[in-house]
Amino acid sequence: MSGDLAPVALVSCYELGRQPVAVASAAGFLERAGFRIVAVDLAVERLDRLFELAAERGRPRLVALSVPMHTALHVGLGAARRIRRELPDAHLCFYGLYALLHAEHLLAGPADSVIGGEIEEPLVELARALIAGRDAATVAGVGTAGRPAAPHRARLAFPVPARDALPPITRYAHFVTGGEQRPAAAVEASRGCLHRCRHCPIPPVYDGRFFVVPREVVLEDVRRLVGRGVAHVTFADPDFWNGPGHVMPIVRAMHREHPSLTFDATIKIEHLLRRRELLPELAESGCAFVVSAVESLSDEVLRQLDKGHTRADVFEAQRLLGAAGIPLRPSLVPFTPWAGIDDYLELLDWIERDDLVRHVDPVQLSIRLLVPPGSLLERAEGMRPHLGRRDPAAFTWTWEHPDPRMDRLHREVSGIVADAARGAEDPSVTYGRILDAALAGAGRPTGGGRGAFLPARARSAPPRLTEPWFC
Repeated sequence: MSGDLAPVALVSCYELGRQPVAVASAAGFLERAGFRIVAVDLAVERLDRLFELAAERGRPRLVALSVPMHTALHVGLGAARRIRRELPDAHLCFYGLYALLHAEHLLAGPADSVIGGEIEEPLVELARALIAGRDAATVAGVGTAGRPAAPHRARLAFPVPARDALPPITRYAHFVTGGEQRPAAAVEASRGCLHRCRHCPIPPVYDGRFFVVPREVVLEDVRRLVGRGVAHVTFADPDFWNGPGHVMPIVRAMHREHPSLTFDATIKIEHLLRRRELLPELAESGCAFVVSAVESLSDEVLRQLDKGHTRADVFEAQRLLGAAGIPLRPSLVPFTPWAGIDDYLELLDWIERDDLVRHVDPVQLSIRLLVPPGSLLERAEGMRPHLGRRDPAAFTWTWEHPDPRMDRLHREVSGIVADAARGAEDPSVTYGRILDAALAGAGRPTGGGRGAFLPARARSAPPRLTEPWFC
């Protein structure tokens, strides 16, 4: 099929500084169906590269933009407008979590179609339909302006992700340990999630379901990555222990084949407690750290978000991970309508007290609750008094904190974090500045710009990736 046809263009808009799994997986399905692929990753390449490839290899009939996260959506919308001008005959499809959540806005703008959920089969069928001259609205799982589509939730027959069209692994985030940087890559063992945390973008799309990627597909992907020089893998699963019976055999087999390979994974606090007996094996198999969505130390915030854990659970999970020798890297949502300035100061105190300064990227302390269309928070009783208007350009509902000091603090912390990133500032200095801002906001004495975190600079840096996590 591929010889005489224009290629399908896949555009990754942002995927945490990692070689994008969402593009590699889609490319595997499309190549198996006989399509030629060109791929561009806007995290490491200019959009001009797409137009250069179109001139060299043929103008694509289909350009599919991957938007798995909020940042990617902002990047993708700007890219799509230019693609529309440069390639006016191309069909523009947005796919991923944020494509479906924002389908109405996208389809009123540059998008011709959107796909959410298990996107690969609808994407292949869309490519076939366009070749045959059929309307995209006839393809199951593809949403258009004339026909909204539900998330595609069906088990797929996975090929191994196809990564050849993407930039080399060396251009992406690296794993840092002991002062050494090692090439890193992301793989997927499962998608979706069993849980319905109210602020998460996954429940509106997957509705409490998750789908596994076959064990041999994951292991073959890892083999090929190791062959390309990868020394660390990130399991990009929304929650690695949604199905421990599936992923732990993968971990064991991976460790047998590649004993020096390290990895990290994202695991819910409640799963860390429930499956605590697996933590020593996780460490022995090369787990360098665990990311967990702590979000807050306020039990009220955790209740409003329906997180499934308490502040006491956070401390217990932290203790269990520490006993196993696995660092915890918490992700946070410190700015919500239910957390006040004392809660924020308590969060900073925990980070200082438990020596977490280098385990929490400063950007985590600037994260403000997002309420996208379709979010479970839209209908949550606790959110209703705070919800403002829908802001399509920002891809969220607006909300204001009942204490104006918190909105001011959010703006100030966001500025501090952005300034620190531009200047490659030491995290301990950044934390000190954030602490001073919070103390000043609470009307308390400050530390003169140094805060309590400065001594952390002298300590050895824990294992981490070179790209900070944010949404």
